[in-house]
Amino acid sequence: MTLWHWLYLLWLCAGALDFWLHRRSCIEWTSGVRESALHLAQLAVLGLGVLLWLLLPRSTGLCVGLTILVVVHAAVGYWDTRVAFPRRTITPLEQHVHSIMDIAPWVALAATCWPMLSGVGLEPVPAPRPLSTWVFALLPAFLLGVVPALFELLRCLKYARLQREPG
Repeated sequence: MTLWHWLYLLWLCAGALDFWLHRRSCIEWTSGVRESALHLAQLAVLGLGVLLWLLLPRSTGLCVGLTILVVVHAAVGYWDTRVAFPRRTITPLEQHVHSIMDIAPWVALAATCWPMLSGVGLEPVPAPRPLSTWVFALLPAFLLGVVPALFELLRCLKYARLQREPG
């Protein structure tokens, strides 16, 4: 495994820790479905970026597309914080976890596009990537990101439904 593999796993573990911190802060009672839906939006944006990276060869078009997705992720992340901050406490630990999650897409973008822009270290990259790369990219992301996000959303929806029921 390369340094990039370890950094990717660190990023995914930070995301899993973030969902644990949301649970600890009772997100379902505070910012609820609205914040949880923004988490899913961020996952979808970055998931699309990962799929583009897996499917397409390194090119200017890929770098432009990934740049747009990273900017959208940052904007949705800002929106997420604007929704959460007035409704629940965002602890210093959660803020530091967010730092990792915020910078990681920019680092991945630089790692993907810088060799092409600089002409240094530009090796051919097969497209689509090999099956082992797909498994490494998607399986941990599903287990550490998508599954906790869906559980969070289900908790929030359940609580919202209970709030609407009379009695």
